[in-house]
Amino acid sequence: MDWQAFGLSIRLAATVSAILLVLAVPLAYWLSVTRFRGRFLVESVVSLPLVLPPTVLGFYVLVALGARSPLGRWWTQWTGHGLAFTFEGLVIASLLYSLPFAVQPLAAAFAQLDPTLRDASAVLGASPWRTFLRITMPLSLEGFLAALVLTFAHTIGEFGIVLMVGGNLPGITRTVSIAIYDDVQALRYDEARATAFVLLLLSFLLLAAVYGIRRRPWAASPLA
Repeated sequence: MDWQAFGLSIRLAATVSAILLVLAVPLAYWLSVTRFRGRFLVESVVSLPLVLPPTVLGFYVLVALGARSPLGRWWTQWTGHGLAFTFEGLVIASLLYSLPFAVQPLAAAFAQLDPTLRDASAVLGASPWRTFLRITMPLSLEGFLAALVLTFAHTIGEFGIVLMVGGNLPGITRTVSIAIYDDVQALRYDEARATAFVLLLLSFLLLAAVYGIRRRPWAASPLA
């Protein structure tokens, strides 16, 4: 089993999950309370990675990170190297690819809250930020946990987009899913079987945790 690739995948999934949890909260909250008529367009963009082939998304991300793109040129001037085929490039691609897995559980949890609770908090003089910290977050805890677990599980199993954007550089961009592919290509079926089993077991435990969380008495009922 390629423990280096496994460790890289864990680091990538943890990094992406932490960043997305911060970025997805304001977007999910806005989607849950806005009356903007074009909301469905924003929701479509957020959900696009669910239906878009990973190679297509990976191609556009690779172009956006390339040396000729504004982002690529800025990154090269700042760091001295490009974004493509680096760990940082994998993080950016994974943020886009796993975005709906963070936004949707949070938006669903926020939408299920009774709006009169926020109104009562405002009447009592609490600021919007204090209301969010003291009321919205505690009552949406299952959404936060589900977003974190689903994002982690989805990121750790990525293949197409990480191969397009990061290639297959050992210790840099070679994730566990690419390691399995390499083992199969080289007819190392025993190693591929062992790595695949560990990934299968980890994915099952993560999903079991999500459904276990949603079956708690305080969890939202539609997905319980």
